Amino acid sequence: MSDSSAALKRRRGSLDIVDAKVAVDLATAQTYSENVFLFVPNLIGYSRIILAALSLHYMSYHPKYCTVLYCISCLLDAFDGHAARALGQASKFGAVLDMVTDRCTTTSLLCYLTSAYPDYALVFQFLIALDFSSHYMHMNSSLVTGSKSHKQVDSDVSRLLRAYYNPTTLFIVCAGNELFYIALYLMKWVHTPLAQSLGISGPLGHYTWPELMMWLCLPICAYKNFVNLVQLWKAAKILVGVDLAERAKAREEEAQREKRE
Repeated sequence: MSDSSAALKRRRGSLDIVDAKVAVDLATAQTYSENVFLFVPNLIGYSRIILAALSLHYMSYHPKYCTVLYCISCLLDAFDGHAARALGQASKFGAVLDMVTDRCTTTSLLCYLTSAYPDYALVFQFLIALDFSSHYMHMNSSLVTGSKSHKQVDSDVSRLLRAYYNPTTLFIVCAGNELFYIALYLMKWVHTPLAQSLGISGPLGHYTWPELMMWLCLPICAYKNFVNLVQLWKAAKILVGVDLAERAKAREEEAQREKRE
């Protein structure tokens, strides 16, 4: 057995394959005492979706309601993981629900910003494509290598991603990234400079508070999207490595069959 085939077998050893029909039957027959759909972290996830939907409803005409609802939805993202660990209710469904909610919520806001800032539409479209492709490929690379969570990244794979998925770092970066986009949204509604609203003098007085928040959060947003690029590239390399290992294993098996014949 080649080194690549051995590595493939070793990385996949903890991953149990469940037939899709069996999985559907199990989900249908689950009892209320062990209903994954009703796990507390997943209930938090459903509330995030409802709050995000309400936020989108108000986005075009009521910035205060929109901002409050959007921020609450994003803040709840920090609680579902804690609830899952505290209650022993971590689940694959919950992890995917959390990621899909994050992607859809941010993308919806970026779609609005595309219309609010048509000169930068291509930039927002690129950010949407990068966010989706990076997380989709990273999730798939985690699955094929048998990782229990897409947030578990070994330092020998990427020290940057390992540091990024530290819970504290992840919260700060994701919060700063969302605040950057929220600031861009509010800049279309708030036009009173700080000199008039708060009596602040000096250079800062010429900015509105959303503009100031935008500049403060810009480096975090830039870092977040740099991480997305690295994550996309690392995931692509992992998937290609798995392909090479599987092809090497197939050639070995073919050679062994030819010897026996």
